[in-house]
Amino acid sequence: MNKMSNYMPPEHLRQMQLIQLEMLLEVDRVCKKHNIKYCIIAGTLLGAVRHKGYIPWDDDADVAMLRPEYEKFCKVCEKELDTNRFYIQTHSNTPDYRWGYGKIRRKDTEFVRKGQEHMTYPTGVFIDVFPLDNVPDHLFLRRGHNLVCTVIRKMLWSGVGAKSDKKTSMRLIYGIFSIIPVKFIFVLYERLMRISNKKSTQLVRILTFPTPDNGYYGYYRRWYVELSDIEFEGHSFPAPKDYDDYLTFKFGDYHEFPPLHQRKVHVATYYKLLTVEKDINL
Repeated sequence: MNKMSNYMPPEHLRQMQLIQLEMLLEVDRVCKKHNIKYCIIAGTLLGAVRHKGYIPWDDDADVAMLRPEYEKFCKVCEKELDTNRFYIQTHSNTPDYRWGYGKIRRKDTEFVRKGQEHMTYPTGVFIDVFPLDNVPDHLFLRRGHNLVCTVIRKMLWSGVGAKSDKKTSMRLIYGIFSIIPVKFIFVLYERLMRISNKKSTQLVRILTFPTPDNGYYGYYRRWYVELSDIEFEGHSFPAPKDYDDYLTFKFGDYHEFPPLHQRKVHVATYYKLLTVEKDINL
């Protein structure tokens, strides 16, 4: 039995996956209507390649787009998104939201992650929408760029880490960071974003998300530009054309199933899935 099954019954996990699939289809509809280039990435792409759908224990879905496409998408969603079912959440439209990327959330649902119960923003079931920004071509500059990304990420995470980190020393450090106003952190984030995108580069990354520990500090731009459709849960979604290269870069031998203890999930303390409502006693 994998870790998620201890907290969320398989039928509930499957229901959550199908709710996320609804949101993926909505993102696809909006992007195709407005000629916005995006693709599925990370575990969602791995699931498409290995399972033609969700990884059986996976509980989230990820899409990505280059920064100009992301900004266009966020603006278009203000009028185009089916607001009877969904809403878009970003740091620009949601007070206390501490992530440098957006989420599409399903109305009338909730998924409260363990350790984030104190966060005040809405917590509907979601998919992540990641903007991709440029990474310097020169290795020395990339290392400095990565350091700045890491500091900003830790500052944003401090709102969670100050209360939930297992180590007392880290809770103290995050507690100091959490004093910094979140608006000021996003001023730094947006300044980094503007500096990063002054010129096109070979590599791109999600500024507030870690990259594989391989010395690149980014992903090849071509993976997000050269796309082809792939099957996922009976539907077609755009994906990196050279998905084998991307997945090997990110996961190594992605054909092999990871051992049970490495099958990562997002543990929740409470969730509501349209027809299911449950507190989880951990």
